[in-house]
Amino acid sequence: MYIYINGDIKEAGSARLSVFEHGFMYGLGLFETFRIYNGHPFLLDDHFFRLERGLSVMGIDWVYHRENVQQQLNELLAANKLKHAYVRYNVSAGEGELGLTTAPYKNSNTIIYMKPLPDPATSLEQAKNGKLLTVRRNSPESEERLKSHHYLNNILGKRETGADQSVEGLYLNEKGYLTEGVVSNLFWVKGTTIYTPAVETGILNGITRAFIINLAKKLSFYVREGQFKIKMLYDADEAFVTNSIQEIVRLNAVDDHYFTAGHSVVDKLQQEYKRYREQLWSISEMKRKED
Repeated sequence: MYIYINGDIKEAGSARLSVFEHGFMYGLGLFETFRIYNGHPFLLDDHFFRLERGLSVMGIDWVYHRENVQQQLNELLAANKLKHAYVRYNVSAGEGELGLTTAPYKNSNTIIYMKPLPDPATSLEQAKNGKLLTVRRNSPESEERLKSHHYLNNILGKRETGADQSVEGLYLNEKGYLTEGVVSNLFWVKGTTIYTPAVETGILNGITRAFIINLAKKLSFYVREGQFKIKMLYDADEAFVTNSIQEIVRLNAVDDHYFTAGHSVVDKLQQEYKRYREQLWSISEMKRKED
């Protein structure tokens, strides 16, 4: 596998970073995970505006230019001979002295990882089962949760569910409210209303989550964001989780509570999702097309 590192395409095994990289030493780094469909990076602008905001919080100088990022991605796609890809775009603080610093980081490191995905016509995940975790979702370290190198809470959640890829662990926060999955945002349906935990519960404000909220409203569903207890999820008609790689994944059950009302809402959302994934750079484009 080839990766991109600071302007160069290299064999993954030959890439090198300093042992004084503060992304390694202090966790000062962020990443975006997204999917490329037939060469098109879906919702790239939204992912990178979030990345740019988060890096500013960390004091890492980095500015998003779509043309630059698109060139980097195209070069790496060509090197790996891919059209459809899973991408992790990683920006970390760069080299610094031993010890904490208050000065901004002006020489960040950029690494792009890429691996193949099947043709978009092939669904990656048909359905999963949800499992309520005993480990609680940790509180964000800043005003909003960043997609950072601090992943211990997610790893503990994954260890609790084990290696079974058909199970998605679901967190409660410290107040006992539903938050999100180990690698996903959570939604459920009751009647014509779609529910999802609010950002204030401590979740990552996922790009796919935001897209699904807009998509659901376009389809005339009422979307309610809030703080909800587990019983509301147990009593749902349908439930699903979302992320940028797996898109929309239906939940058959959460713990021993099965969803038997069918999955018509999930089906509608999945069909509509397919219409946009090879054309949109931003959710705002979908809104403009409606106007």
